[in-house]
Amino acid sequence: MKILFLNPPRFHELVGKNPSVIEHNRGYNPPLGILSLASSVKKFTGDRHDVQVLDCQPRQLSYEELETYFQENQFDLVGITAMTFTLIDVILTAEIIKKTNPSCRIALGGPHVHIFPEETIGLDWVDYLIQGEGELAILDLLEAIDGKRPFREVQGIVVQENGSVFNNGIAPKIEDLDFVPYPDRQFLPVEHYGSLLGKSNLVTTMFTSRGCPYKCTFCDRPMSPTISGFRWRSAQNVVDEMEECVRMGISEILIYDDTFSVRKDRVLEICDEIQARGIQVTWDVRAHVNTVDANLLREMKKAGCDRIHYGVESGNDRMLKVIKKNTTVKRVKKTFAETKEAGIEALGYFMIGQQTETLADVADTINLAKELNPDYCHFTIFCPYPATEIYNRGVAEGIIKEDVWKKFSENPRPGFQLPVWEEIFTRQQLHDLIVKCYKSFYTRPIYMLKRLSRIRSLGELKRKSRAGLSVLRMKANEVDKLDLSKATKVS
Repeated sequence: MKILFLNPPRFHELVGKNPSVIEHNRGYNPPLGILSLASSVKKFTGDRHDVQVLDCQPRQLSYEELETYFQENQFDLVGITAMTFTLIDVILTAEIIKKTNPSCRIALGGPHVHIFPEETIGLDWVDYLIQGEGELAILDLLEAIDGKRPFREVQGIVVQENGSVFNNGIAPKIEDLDFVPYPDRQFLPVEHYGSLLGKSNLVTTMFTSRGCPYKCTFCDRPMSPTISGFRWRSAQNVVDEMEECVRMGISEILIYDDTFSVRKDRVLEICDEIQARGIQVTWDVRAHVNTVDANLLREMKKAGCDRIHYGVESGNDRMLKVIKKNTTVKRVKKTFAETKEAGIEALGYFMIGQQTETLADVADTINLAKELNPDYCHFTIFCPYPATEIYNRGVAEGIIKEDVWKKFSENPRPGFQLPVWEEIFTRQQLHDLIVKCYKSFYTRPIYMLKRLSRIRSLGELKRKSRAGLSVLRMKANEVDKLDLSKATKVS
């Protein structure tokens, strides 16, 4: 069977939480999801299938070019990553595939399909859905397509049979992650991938664990397991992948685990393994402020950890409690101070426009960002994602007037606006506030001088200069009317 795993274009991506200039400078990450599926099929089926991978995004393939590609390349099965934010592009891509090769079967996987399976399988051109972790489910699906087993025996599959939908639930969690082959990056040109934050021109991403023990109300990973389902790869397996990246000429890795440092003992084992092998690699991680300490940070730095992304979200304890962040401002300050002391860059993520948040709360968030003074700050307008606790509450209480995500999934069309939490602020006010957040943080002369002094390459200078100019060009219609200095606090 000739199989293509495809990451669709994002010309019609749903955006709107941030000023557009922020979206335009982020770079491209390798599509680890489809690379993992391709690697699994390649490892466990050998030469029985011809497996290829296409990432449309860094190549900026137009739909005309995509149609030419499928006219010249015929496939028996195409697997497509389906994110809610790129669903329109998924549809346009699938329509081209069916137009050029009507007999080709299309399978969708990704977060969207297991939130809205009935709506998605109802789209005319979809043949199969894979719900949950797909590395093993895809193997069972291929056997069913080959007639070696009934579709109804394949866990995680949604399929239409005789005019009715058969949904066999979510694929079982893969308990032993070392059993899963890590993504074979040779399926795609490594030079296509980089990062605005990167110090080198070649940057890749990787996952070393799955699951998160925290239960934030806004989390956009509704299928994420609780602590009992948190699983991790062994230190040896993780560092094997790092070593392979270095052999490919990649010396900078962004580790995209939801919370890398849930198990400190495992992190220390990874650090020891990197140092024992003498691997020259820099890496950054995403972590909860509660899960690191001074000793762990020192060991991470010794092993090449260059940057940690912390989700701070809000600037006072009241709001942190409202969103169930399970931390305090005091702990946030302590962790950022220890991170800097260890010589590791810190990146802080903040949101505005959350439930019950007032202008005074936003002022606290901006003030905390300045006080922490991380190397980078990312501000975003809170978006209630489908299947999250806060989205369900918003629909139930009428703050969100209708189930907009379900409606969109049933009839995806351009022009859809992402929902925001319009309990206190209007959409326009939130946009103006986010501009104020970015300018307040990034246009401080002391910050700009500090960042310029740390640039180490011409490529890094170009990337960060473009991003800096974008911030300076941000515009807001009513930002001056939102006087944070006069905001009244909520007790």
